[in-house]
Amino acid sequence: MIYEFPMTTLSELMSQLAENGIDTEVRMNENKVFELQDSGKTYTNPTDLVIIRAYRFEGESNPSDSAALYVLKDKDGQISYLIEAYGADSNYEGPEFDDFLKAMPFEENSQFKLSK
Repeated sequence: MIYEFPMTTLSELMSQLAENGIDTEVRMNENKVFELQDSGKTYTNPTDLVIIRAYRFEGESNPSDSAALYVLKDKDGQISYLIEAYGADSNYEGPEFDDFLKAMPFEENSQFKLSK
């Protein structure tokens, strides 16, 4: 199945992903460990996750109001997403988040296709 998402806002994309069953978020917890929302499942190695699609958004009124949404797949086949605010308003302090994210493999999957 191919999911086509029109160029849209971050919140609209999140709604479209949820409509297709992708509604679980991965976040870095207070212990600097990546964790799958409401599951207790953690990822300690960047290779535990693969980025299969990346979407970037810039605020219309403020270019520093930027975010990225990454669609992820873990070794068990669980598909989830991760949101990163970047620019002046990063949502994580310290280098751990960026270091982990940069070390994740990226294997683009055309199943998650943006359309214009």
